[in-house]
Amino acid sequence: MKNHPQQLDLARLADYLEDHLPGIEGPIVAEKFSGGQSNPTFLLHARSGRYVLRRQPPGMLLKSAHAVDREFRMLSALTGTAVPVAQPYHLCEDREVIGSMFYVMSFEEGRIFWNPALPEVPRLDRASCYEAMLVAMAALHDIDVNAAGLGDFGRPGNYFERQIGIWTKQYRAAETERLSAMEALIEWLPTACPPERGQTGLLHGDFRIDNVMFESGNHRVKAILDWELSTLGDPLADLAYFCMCLRLPSDGYITGLAGQDRTALGVPQEDQLVARYCELRGIGPIQNWHFYLAFSFFRLAAIAQGVRQRALMGNASSTEALRAGAMAGSLAEEAVRLIDACH
Repeated sequence: MKNHPQQLDLARLADYLEDHLPGIEGPIVAEKFSGGQSNPTFLLHARSGRYVLRRQPPGMLLKSAHAVDREFRMLSALTGTAVPVAQPYHLCEDREVIGSMFYVMSFEEGRIFWNPALPEVPRLDRASCYEAMLVAMAALHDIDVNAAGLGDFGRPGNYFERQIGIWTKQYRAAETERLSAMEALIEWLPTACPPERGQTGLLHGDFRIDNVMFESGNHRVKAILDWELSTLGDPLADLAYFCMCLRLPSDGYITGLAGQDRTALGVPQEDQLVARYCELRGIGPIQNWHFYLAFSFFRLAAIAQGVRQRALMGNASSTEALRAGAMAGSLAEEAVRLIDACH
């Protein structure tokens, strides 16, 4: 963690939280977590303990982006279920308090891994970590959305068709230069959507290893983090996005396992992960897998372009934002190569 260059009014924040969050006692000291590109996240040290605050970034924002209120609603719905999450405490929609909407949740102790090769974990235990992540993902996708009170959390049906349209618009709104690979994807993806499978579930939207916290000392998942992109949709979108790490470059801003010997690492192969997920959820083999992967690369490329635009505007969360934003072109190119290989 490091100090945040955009100062919070900690005295005002402490007064507000003491009035709205039972049990918290100031004064408050805040440290910004260094990871992440989207919603700035802070560790709050108070006399009563430690808490986590997530806020919208300051400045002009793309429509529907940085929806911390949706994060808070999702966490509230999942509390007490088989899906491991931090405990949500309070949502503040009054932007006058710290300059943007925010919420406060519990601080969870645990381990976060940034490299899917899991160098910190003994080789023989790495498959157990992947198993734990698949179990947590399957538990999320098995949630009854209506029983959880989230039946209106997203629109039912035509998930990929709608998402392609949404991310195309987001990409256009953040576009800083013409990327031929993105143009090819914008043309191909709408024509390649698989038939509707009739399965609508809760999606995390950014399910990757660094958004999963493990318990200290074992390989169980303590909490799934960063719910900003959560919605209703086809669960295969989360699975493909998770498996995308196997195809990302090992020296990229988001570390992947492309070109590495996964057997030597003790990391499951992509077909093993997909088969195990299907087993956990009791579903048959997945058709059109290349489409789901290509869509995942396209969406991450659109997200990276948004990070790049915010960096150029000067209101990105991380000092590494320009490096992250530079991924957009290479991600789109990988998706095009994947499509070409399947034809």
